[in-house]
Amino acid sequence: MIRVDNLHRHFGGFRAVDGASLHIATGSITGLVGPNGAGKSTLFNVIAGALPPTSGKVTMDGEDITGLPPHELFHKGLLRTFQIAHEFSSMTCRENLMMVPGGQSGERLWNTWFRRGEIAREEAALRDKADEVLEFLTITHLADEKAGNLSGGQKKLLELGRTMMVDAKIVFLDEVGAGVNRTLLNTIGDAIIRLNKERGYTFCVIEHDMDFIARLCDPVIVMAEGKVLAEGTIDEIKANEQVIEAYLGTGLKNKASA
Repeated sequence: MIRVDNLHRHFGGFRAVDGASLHIATGSITGLVGPNGAGKSTLFNVIAGALPPTSGKVTMDGEDITGLPPHELFHKGLLRTFQIAHEFSSMTCRENLMMVPGGQSGERLWNTWFRRGEIAREEAALRDKADEVLEFLTITHLADEKAGNLSGGQKKLLELGRTMMVDAKIVFLDEVGAGVNRTLLNTIGDAIIRLNKERGYTFCVIEHDMDFIARLCDPVIVMAEGKVLAEGTIDEIKANEQVIEAYLGTGLKNKASA
C-alpha cells in the first residue's frame, strides 16, 4: 500500500531521514522500531504530509503522494496519531468523534438557516456512528466524559476511535504505548488487531515496547541514523547482530536467548 523510495529529510546539516526505503503491505500491521533519534517520527511526518521531504518519493497504491498536505491524505484514507494525543479537551468523547468527518452540512452558515432538518439527520447518523465506535473500543461508559479528563491510555483509545469515523485505509500510530498502563495497552492492542482482521485496516506502528510489537507486528522494520537497518519477523530482528549493536542491546539479546 505504501512505498517509500530513498527518502531524505534534512534540517540544515542534520539528516533526520537519510535515504530510507521501505514498503508497507496492504493488510499488514508493520512495526517500526529503533533508538531515539533514529528518524521514525520524522519519517511518519513526511509520509503523512506534515513535513515536505528534502528528496525521495512516497506512493500509496501506486499513486505519487509525495508532499501532499495532511487534509488531502486524510481524504485518501491515510491517517496518523501522535505520541501526545490531540483531543478537544472541553468536548465529550462522543463529540470528539462526531467532529472528525469533513464536509458536514452544519459547517455552512446557509444550511444552518435553511436546511436544519438535513443537519439534524446528519448529526443523528454521526451520533450513532460515534456510539458504535465507543462500543467497539469498550469505552461506552466514557461517552459523555470530557476528553480532557481521560487518562493517557483512554486518550490513545479515543484517537484510535477518531480513525474509525472515516474510511481509513492505513493508520500510522506513533508510540501508542507511551504513558499507557499495561491493561489499557492490551485493550488498545486488541482494538488494533480487530480493526486489522475485521475491517481490513493497515497499520504502521512506532513503539518501544517490544512485547507489544511482538504481539501485533509482522514484519518489523528497524531504523537507525535515518536509514532502514533491518526488516523481518520479531524473532529475526531479535537475533540480528546489527540491530542488537545499534538498538536492542545485550538485555534483549539475553532475553531472546532465554
